[in-house]
Amino acid sequence: MVAPAGSDARETGDELVWARPAAGLRPFVTAYSGYRMGAAEPGVHHGVPSAHLTFLLCLDGTVEVLRTPGPARSPGSFVAMVGGLHDAPALIAQGVPQTGLQLRLTWRGARVLLGVPAGELAGDVVDLAALLGRRAAPLLDRLATTAGWVQRFALLDATLADLVPPEHRGADPAGTVPEVGYAWERLTATGGTLRIGDLAREVGWSRRHLADRFRREVGLSPKAAARVIRFERACDLLRGPHRPSLADVAARCGYVDQAHLARDFRELAGLTATAWLAERPAATGRG
Repeated sequence: MVAPAGSDARETGDELVWARPAAGLRPFVTAYSGYRMGAAEPGVHHGVPSAHLTFLLCLDGTVEVLRTPGPARSPGSFVAMVGGLHDAPALIAQGVPQTGLQLRLTWRGARVLLGVPAGELAGDVVDLAALLGRRAAPLLDRLATTAGWVQRFALLDATLADLVPPEHRGADPAGTVPEVGYAWERLTATGGTLRIGDLAREVGWSRRHLADRFRREVGLSPKAAARVIRFERACDLLRGPHRPSLADVAARCGYVDQAHLARDFRELAGLTATAWLAERPAATGRG
């Protein structure tokens, strides 16, 4: 269940509310957020790379993707979508009022909840109906007619739990390679700072073989995954309630210096850290 008000989730008038999924879902979805955006001057939002796939459900309005991270992918408008892992920014139109829910989906969650390896979604944005079929529209309808973020998060818990096959509860998804799972856990445990040569030796594979199997399952090479894992941690620190300085974030996340972090913002986000923060509202209720 979603934690009661005042803990992991809190009903407020703020524009962004976070919650943690039920414990049994956390290997597959690590966080929920509910958002409400009013009308604003037309602009462009930068969807930056992270260690999670983006699972987005619009309760009103649509998401207009102007440019997908993968250069060969087509833009489009979506009511419900899943964005795969990527190492370049997506460009999304802003200005139209919108209310919705966003889920941080893990690469394991792509297999278990959507039935496809994350590698097939890399750099792409896919309509949810193409993945869930007829189950997508009823979920959107139920969420739209449910009042309150806490109640919507609880509905997500129940709906997603029904999508988890019994054989995947508490276990790695069928079809995944244990070595890839181990490699991912080592990268996340070290905050993306582990050298890929050392990781390959731990796994017992060559760097080339590790890169091939890892990319096939996850959608990024181990080196690119390490980079976005570190970058996601930096972004999360910058959006925390007690925002550290850029120099402190760089040091805590394993960057050589602040200039190194600034370069990652330019290359991965397509804008400076200051501009990136200005695009994003303050969050509440994060678990």
